[in-house]
Amino acid sequence: MSVAIALTIAGSDSGAGAGIEADLKTFAALGVYGACAITALTAQNTKGVFAIQEIPAEFVTAQIDAVFSDLDVGAVKIGMLANKTVITVVAAALDRHRARNVVLDPVLAATSGGNLLQPEAVAGLRALIGRARLLTPNLAEAAALLGAGEARDENEMRAQGEKLLAFGAGAVLIKGGHAGGPDSVDILVEKNRCARFAAPRIATKNTHGTGCTLSSAVAAGLAKGLSLDQAVREAKEYVSAAIAAADRLGVGSGRGPLHHFHQWW
Repeated sequence: MSVAIALTIAGSDSGAGAGIEADLKTFAALGVYGACAITALTAQNTKGVFAIQEIPAEFVTAQIDAVFSDLDVGAVKIGMLANKTVITVVAAALDRHRARNVVLDPVLAATSGGNLLQPEAVAGLRALIGRARLLTPNLAEAAALLGAGEARDENEMRAQGEKLLAFGAGAVLIKGGHAGGPDSVDILVEKNRCARFAAPRIATKNTHGTGCTLSSAVAAGLAKGLSLDQAVREAKEYVSAAIAAADRLGVGSGRGPLHHFHQWW
């Protein structure tokens, strides 16, 4: 029996708390072989993003084509895409390779600060949503994609998720990690149904890479053949445990990373 394989298409974080590095750590922790196509390089640490070097679109295409031509990719996680041209070539590659189980995390900014997508590229990102089995925006990202204010409660989260379905995604997971309250609540919205996933909110500043990790964990579950609900549930449990263990790492002086390998060390 061959191992499940997932591909991440995203930017690199030199501090290794988010982006490609967090994605590959997550895949490995969850028993999935991770491949990658890098869209941008960032000079980044727990305190901020200091420089971004975008990768030429044709080289992004070459990376994706190389992976699909040889590996049996069971799921694709998409993160930072940097600009409209890269979004266009990624969409074309997904179509060309008939990519399965696409999880799109609409990365607009880093937890530690700094824009990761050119403002004029947001419209292109909306067009990419139709290729996704699952879209995973946080409250700010959902609002930006809709041109609306941030959801203030679970009813508004669900309503925004339903509006985002109109862009063509199979499902939308609205992440409530930035909201208040004793629990961190995510709402999974599909046509004619909705599911609620909650976990106790953990008091820590070390949440760098949370969004990347959650979307990658869902992609890992889908690559292994889990249902969408089960993949989201297990991803939520994994991320919650990684956040709970984050303070043990003591990495950096800003917003530190999650402990992706909390089960082992």
